Amino acid sequence: MAQQPSVKKPWKMAIPHGLYAELKTHLFPGDGDEHGAIILAGIAESERAVRLLAKELHLAKDGRDFVPGKRSYRTLRGEFITDHILKARDECLVYLAIHNHSGTSQVAFSSTDLRSHERGYPALLQITRGVPVGALVFAEDAIAGDIWLSANRRVNLDSATVVGARRKILAPSGLPRAGTSDHRYDRQVRLFGDRGQEILRKAKVAIVGVGGVGSLLAEYLGRLGVGQFVIVDPDHAESTNLPRLVGARPWDVAPQFVEHSSIRWIRAFGRKLAQRKVNLAKRNIRRANPSARIKIFAVDFVEADVARHVIDCDYIFLAANTMRARLLFNAIVHQYLIPGAQIGAKVVSDHAGALSDVYSVTRLVTPDSGCLHCSRFISAAKLQDEAISEKERRAQRYIDDPTVSAPSVITLNALASAQAANDFLFYMTGLTVENATPSYMRFRPLQREVWYDRLRSARDCPHCSRSEHSCFARGDGARLPVKL
Repeated sequence: MAQQPSVKKPWKMAIPHGLYAELKTHLFPGDGDEHGAIILAGIAESERAVRLLAKELHLAKDGRDFVPGKRSYRTLRGEFITDHILKARDECLVYLAIHNHSGTSQVAFSSTDLRSHERGYPALLQITRGVPVGALVFAEDAIAGDIWLSANRRVNLDSATVVGARRKILAPSGLPRAGTSDHRYDRQVRLFGDRGQEILRKAKVAIVGVGGVGSLLAEYLGRLGVGQFVIVDPDHAESTNLPRLVGARPWDVAPQFVEHSSIRWIRAFGRKLAQRKVNLAKRNIRRANPSARIKIFAVDFVEADVARHVIDCDYIFLAANTMRARLLFNAIVHQYLIPGAQIGAKVVSDHAGALSDVYSVTRLVTPDSGCLHCSRFISAAKLQDEAISEKERRAQRYIDDPTVSAPSVITLNALASAQAANDFLFYMTGLTVENATPSYMRFRPLQREVWYDRLRSARDCPHCSRSEHSCFARGDGARLPVKL
């Protein structure tokens, strides 16, 4: 590892729900005994934290891989450790030895555990050539971690997030009690409590694209009390945007230059004077939540510097409709284990121009379910077209197919954006029911129907598969598809 991650930032962990469910079943089968496993994890460092990203789970078989120890009750067998520490070294992944203790909401390493770490981990660090190693101990609803960066530098795990349809937070000794929320949020606190409101206040979200759909999301999330935003959109507002841009006013689009002049250079000058969409979104959020912290980027989402800020978020909303934006969004979800939603609305006409369909979509994309690449919502042909800058700019204006007209009705956008905001709300506060469908939702208002698009996951997918060659959970250890 070229550069050691910071010890001054909190260390956290992200665990896909499916991996966590398999691990918990193994550690707590109901016999009250200890069991063992190994996780190999990617690593990502952002502005707020260093995150370990659970990529591979290897269960230790009792009596063969997890055996009675000489100085401890149970220990991982040397051959089992060797196989996986070498794999961690070769793939630049963090090696994490796992066992469990009894208990529910609190857990800690025993003094025997810590002494074994002090004896063994300096030697393991020599094998991994500087890639961190460590240990995790689980209770039913708690986790503690001891992470070694070198023989004399180690950190404790602050918490772990189970990422799925709903979020679950694990910590060494339970979560701190929430204070009393701002009285403005009294009605919604009655739904998810003061703790839920505190979660929203601390949440950081990215909204990519703040046109018709994104401006509604900014409004909803600002009024919910979300505390931190990253807003991305390269465009200025135009007069044709006014019917669907929340909070936009006529003078935001400089009509005195754009609409009331026949001179081309004056109209072009007016378009540059018009407000940027990111500024309109920021203004709306501030109006709803003056204490919100907002970073705006009036550039393309696929610019390399933007991704650095997006990977620091808890949730991503993609409301831009280029294929390159979809590709990058899908990569971040799986490479950094950050859930999100891809949202849009379409008005489809046939070759004669007759209206054939109207639909809005909300595609929940999480590390465990939903891959836009496997589900064929990322077109290789259109990716190639967008490599040409002029076509990319045209695609940015919602139209990515000659038979699809740009939606201009705010109510169509509202269908998709409201569902996406609710998915986020219930994910963050842990209210989503266990058996909630992960399927992509397609609203068809003409037929008054809701369709569920089937999800696909290919074994060799470079994004979502668990193969050694995929970018899944590799964090900073793999390159994102950004402009260089």
